[in-house]
This record gives sequence, structure tokens and C-alpha cells, in this order.
Amino acid sequence: MDNSNASQQIALYEDPDHAVHLDVRVDGDTVWLTQQQMATLFGRGVPTISKHIHSAAKEELAGIRTISFFEIVRLEGTRTVKRQVEHYNLDMIISVGYRVKSQQGVYFRRWANGVLKQHLLQGYSINQKRLEALGTVFKVLERSSTPELSGAAEILQKYLPSLTLLDEYDTGRMKAPRGNEPNWELGYTEALEVIRSLPFYSSSTLFGRERDNQFAGIISALYQGFGDQDLYPSVQAKAANLLYLVVKDHPFLDGNKRSAAALFIHFLDKNGILRNGERLRVEGNALAAMTLMIALSDPSEKDSMVTLVENFIA
Repeated sequence: MDNSNASQQIALYEDPDHAVHLDVRVDGDTVWLTQQQMATLFGRGVPTISKHIHSAAKEELAGIRTISFFEIVRLEGTRTVKRQVEHYNLDMIISVGYRVKSQQGVYFRRWANGVLKQHLLQGYSINQKRLEALGTVFKVLERSSTPELSGAAEILQKYLPSLTLLDEYDTGRMKAPRGNEPNWELGYTEALEVIRSLPFYSSSTLFGRERDNQFAGIISALYQGFGDQDLYPSVQAKAANLLYLVVKDHPFLDGNKRSAAALFIHFLDKNGILRNGERLRVEGNALAAMTLMIALSDPSEKDSMVTLVENFIA
């Protein structure tokens, strides 16, 4: 894929010992490095990095897009030329770091998560301004007697509940919805079967492999309560906490975000609320955005993240 849009940013990475300095490309929801940059980061030769990339692409990252082409300008002899160069995303960078057993991988992942969170928040700030402008446009169109403009106002009005939800989140007034009463219970064995049915499981020795007994604890926690009072009384509350806990607690050696998203959809489907009439409550892009939002959130923001997800699927 050729990427040359203006949304790309360059962030400067420096390791704790100030020995490694890299210009890291930030684009979309991830960061990107070339093979040469990974060699510098992990202190290995390019052939070694290439070998591990090839292995990871066949195993834990099989079927996942981890490569993109970005245009870079470099000096070749006396000429300045532009080249499309392969870059690899954070998933691949972390996998290679794990394979070469480099502590730099840990440092880089923490740094990258901070950069991505800042990138996401900047995008949110820009979108907020656009949403505020959209609200103003709606008010103007609403007053129009011209049929075409009135029709546009009607379309925009459908998006206003989302604006209200964002405003409630900003001002701390967002509350969990009442939600739907569960009519189906997710068991530990079935949850594992869902994960093992994913194509990533059979092609990786790490994907979906449980750390100790953490995953069993997460499933059990969904059905805890005090006396007759369920801690998570609605389908929405259980689903949101399931998504959050699997993403943030890392119960698996690899594939926590993908496993969490699959379980989230399975849970909604089995409880009969995956669809709202003919429409899916959660489209693919929205699911990816929610999962990433949770992954980049601070632990102190747990309640807000869970409540936001509950409102998305109410």
C-alpha cells in the first residue's frame, strides 16, 4: 500500500540510555519502522531482522496486514531520490523484539503506546471542533424553508445523539444505560473454543495461549455479585467489561485485542443484541476503534471506557 497523505507524522524515539535515536513514522492507529530501523533498535543485523519478520508473518501474525510502503527521500551517490520503502507496524515490531529477546522492545512498546494515545487525542480534538461546527450548521439548516436544506437538516439530526454522548463524556455526566437483561451465560470452555476457532490460533504458538489461569478469572468475574445483586446486571455491562478486561489484563501470550473483539461480538450475538433490526449494533470499524481506544487508555480511565462502550451498544 502506498501511503503519502498529510496525516502522517514523525515522532522522535530515544531509548532510556540515549543510545538509540529513531525518526518513527506515525500513521493511522500504529507506528512504522523499516527493517534497517528495527536493526538499529534491537542491535541486530538486517538479515536477522528479515528472518524474524518472515517467521512472525507465517506464525503469530499470519493473515494480518503488518506492512506498508512509505515514500522516503534519501541520498544515493550524488543524487537525491524518492523511494517507496517497506515499513512494518507495531505488531510486527513487538513480535521481532520478542524473538530477539531485546529489552528495547519493551521500552519501544511503552513509548509507542504513549505516542499513539497522544495522536488519537489530537485527532479527537480536531474532530470535536468539526462536530461543534456540524451542530451549528444543523441549527442554521433547521430554520430553512428550502426543501433541500430541510432534508439535509433531517439527515444531520440523526447524528446528534452521538454529539450528545461525546459532550456527556467530556463533562463527566455520562451514565451507564439500563441495558438488556442477559438470557445466556458465557462459560470458560466455550470462550476458549471461540478463540481457538479463529484462524490466528492454528497458525501461531502464542495466539490465544493463556497465561496461568488469568482468562478463567476474567470469565468468572463477569458473573460475580453481592447476594442476589449482579455486579454487571446487563448484557451491555458484561460485554463492555469482557472487552475491557481481555484487552487490558493481557490474559493471553498474544492476540489479546483480537480475542477480546471476537468474544465481545460472540457475547452480543448469543444474548440476541448484536443486531438492532437489520442493522449491526457494532460495525467492523467501530469495533476496531473501541478496542484500540481501550488499549490506549490509562487504567484510571477504566470506568469511563466501560461506560462509553455500554452506551455505544445500548
